[in-house]
Amino acid sequence: MVRNKLAKKEHVLVRPEMWAVWLSWSIGLVIAALALLFSKSVIVGALIALLAVISSIPLTTRMLGQSKKHFNETADAARLESIVMNLASAVVAYDNNFRILVFNGAAEKMFNISKDTVLGTIMGPGKASDPSFTLLVQTLFPSLAPTVVSQSAPDALPQVADISFTNPEREFRVSTDRLATQSGVLLGFVKVIRDRTREVQLVKSKSEFVSIAAHQLRTPLTAVNWTLESLFKNQQLNEEGEVLVQSGLLATKGLLKTVNDLLGVAEIEEGRFGYKYEEVELIKFISDILDNAQLVAKKYGLEMYFDKGGFSGLKLQADPVRLGLAISNLIDNAMKYNSKSGSVTVGLKSVRDKPYIQVSIRDTGIGIAPADMEKLFQKFFRASAARRVQADGSGLGLYITKNIIQQHGGSIWAESTLGRGTTFFFTLPTDPNLIPQAERFQI
Repeated sequence: MVRNKLAKKEHVLVRPEMWAVWLSWSIGLVIAALALLFSKSVIVGALIALLAVISSIPLTTRMLGQSKKHFNETADAARLESIVMNLASAVVAYDNNFRILVFNGAAEKMFNISKDTVLGTIMGPGKASDPSFTLLVQTLFPSLAPTVVSQSAPDALPQVADISFTNPEREFRVSTDRLATQSGVLLGFVKVIRDRTREVQLVKSKSEFVSIAAHQLRTPLTAVNWTLESLFKNQQLNEEGEVLVQSGLLATKGLLKTVNDLLGVAEIEEGRFGYKYEEVELIKFISDILDNAQLVAKKYGLEMYFDKGGFSGLKLQADPVRLGLAISNLIDNAMKYNSKSGSVTVGLKSVRDKPYIQVSIRDTGIGIAPADMEKLFQKFFRASAARRVQADGSGLGLYITKNIIQQHGGSIWAESTLGRGTTFFFTLPTDPNLIPQAERFQI
């Protein structure tokens, strides 16, 4: 396609900008001929003719350069057009009036519309009533789509959003950017659209399988756990039997936690984790969690501290069950991977000039290697130092914790020095308007 277009282009030497060159050469040749005919001296005439030809060389060089530049720009534009037209993602560009300017091959397949049908057409919201254009118009105007989840900050460019459609079920990730001149004059917009339908369906199928399997395991494990707890309370057990029952009880509880973590991950990825927000007094809430953790802390020989940051009371909107799970996960890790006779310190501080509170959980433990920090919140990932200290563990706790904090409108991160300890930080908004309105997950 591009080669055909270039073949039809005029050769450099016959382009309009070369006309001045041929004119200057023609005038130079005429002057040379007249000089030779009418000059009394052949030498003088030859010199005049040579001067006329030489004088046209700068103009010739300049015009030839411009023509070649124009030709190269045309070739570059053709190459760019070829790349856009052959991209696997759909590309749709339109001007300020929503007149379609670019509609590549992937867009034709995605929307089942020929580019000849839409190029030059104003694709306004009213076109959504036409079944042939409904999907395209809802993509151009996301507010018309059934479900839209923004994946970028409000003022960021490009704007990225996940758009979900029903009947048929489709999942698009749409990146929208501005088309503007170098001086900043807005010419229109371009959307790059990736069809994520198969990816999302595969993730949902996997989550459904994990959910069903975990549910099937949880019921018998709960029964086994209850039986072992009853046996452990039996006063007639001898010392050997008590040790065996206690060992089985600990293993069952660990297995139940793994099953519950798997269920939590499946529910997060399917958007079914469920949040019920209510007013929570954060200082009392954390104090209660620390009180419950004291027994385990004594078992590990750890000291527990709570730095309230000068706050006497701190109320915010949160789901107490989910937030309690997130904080408990972090405190459990701080105890589990601590050093002997170490400490765990929970701290509070306000975030300067922002409606957020920052919570920190610091331990004096084994720390995390720098190479492991980037993967810390991924599913099933366990840091190398953690695996050496404790072989078992699902690697799901921090993934679940991150999703809970994000769903509360906050963010989470960690700082660590290998062999000296780790501090996890997370923020929570004090303004309830900053809490997301719907659950979301990313692939």
